[in-house]
Amino acid sequence: MRAVHWFVTLPLTVVFVIFAISNRQPVEITFWPLPVVVETRLFLVVLLGMVAGFLIGELVAWIGGRRWRRDAREKSRRIEALERELAATQALLNTKSGGSPAQRNDLVKQS
Repeated sequence: MRAVHWFVTLPLTVVFVIFAISNRQPVEITFWPLPVVVETRLFLVVLLGMVAGFLIGELVAWIGGRRWRRDAREKSRRIEALERELAATQALLNTKSGGSPAQRNDLVKQS
């Protein structure tokens, strides 16, 4: 898995560095209704736009996954409750039968 990570990350890093070196021209960014003009490098505009798009996409995906996270929490609570119930039932069987585990298993199968 680590090799796959580096197999993807290293070429992307090289592409981004080459892009940044190739696009150092200054550009002016204006915000139309406001009298604000920002002068910056082209690669910063493009890369920051990509980062902003990525973060917005992650936010949308996180919000969209709330149903699955809620279901997972509910199922986890249900599993914990069932495990507690199982432990209580096993403790009850141990106190009633007092025999070996094989005998208790036979008792459970007969019930």
